[in-house]
Amino acid sequence: MAEVAVVILNWNGVHFLGKFLPPLIKFTDQDLAEIWVADNGSTDASLELLRKDFPIVKTIELGENYGFAEGYNRALDQIDTPYFVLLNSDVEVSENWLTPLYNTMKDNASLGACMPKIKSWHDKDSFEHAGAAGGFIDKFGYPFCRGRIFNQIEKDSGQFDSDLDIFWASGACLMIRSDLYKRSGGLDPFFFAHMEEIDLCWRIKNLGYKIKFCWESTIYHIGGGTLPKHDHNKTYLNFRNNIILLYKNLPAGRLFQILFPRLILDWISMLQFLVKLELRNFSAVIKAHLFLLFHIPSIRRLRAKNLKLDGFNLHPEIYPGSIVYNFFIKGEKHYRQLEFHP
Repeated sequence: MAEVAVVILNWNGVHFLGKFLPPLIKFTDQDLAEIWVADNGSTDASLELLRKDFPIVKTIELGENYGFAEGYNRALDQIDTPYFVLLNSDVEVSENWLTPLYNTMKDNASLGACMPKIKSWHDKDSFEHAGAAGGFIDKFGYPFCRGRIFNQIEKDSGQFDSDLDIFWASGACLMIRSDLYKRSGGLDPFFFAHMEEIDLCWRIKNLGYKIKFCWESTIYHIGGGTLPKHDHNKTYLNFRNNIILLYKNLPAGRLFQILFPRLILDWISMLQFLVKLELRNFSAVIKAHLFLLFHIPSIRRLRAKNLKLDGFNLHPEIYPGSIVYNFFIKGEKHYRQLEFHP
């Protein structure tokens, strides 16, 4: 039986499947891993392509679009291997991409999840936004990476070629122990898409496991395959889900002192959108905060469920300062300027 299930969640991504399944099949050891495509109710020719051109790929037909989180939960519930790799459909893997990840997990029982180096498919000398060389958050919940802070992306010159404990692993390519995925509750469907992998990683860390960046594995990510970079719905989900992430996972003693200034920062962002006449993004932030206001009971239940699961902890991989202040006021736009040593 295969040790690893590499699982692609697909929704109307026939062009990505046709482009990126051939290198995935070529560079994946078939004795180590089996490749799955879980189809989220596609209306294009995805399933026809899989049946005709890629019979080696196993398929799960979910029947409708459940989003990233629930789609993966439903698919992984049907797969039985010791390890899962959640792999985006808009990813091109490189030679020997899987073995370093697998060996890292197998050799370290305290490791819950890991991720490869993620570089841009469009500019293969540069890191890619969704993960780069390992994910972190600051004390106000803003995500950033080694190699990417906000939209400032670094070239890869080998400056991060070392394994490192990180706070979150990218959902573009996330390897996780299957029993831990299920024990932790998997991805939270309330998020639908965006930041659900950070929430999952926070819960994994609260259970006492580490998350690691594995520099010897490299993939190339297009990004924006489901929601384009400047889509206002992406703005809505990012602002909405980031507050939910903090409320679910912060210790009670830190909740108000973090959430109140964070909301103020959101309002400042909203005003900036207005000044720039980015009216759809301005409306997206208002919509996100209205959602939070009208779903307080549901979000409280998520926090209560999290408390029963694993409690609340802070971790050394959380940057103790404000990445917003460092970036916009101090002009520190690169990871190494932060003097952050997790």
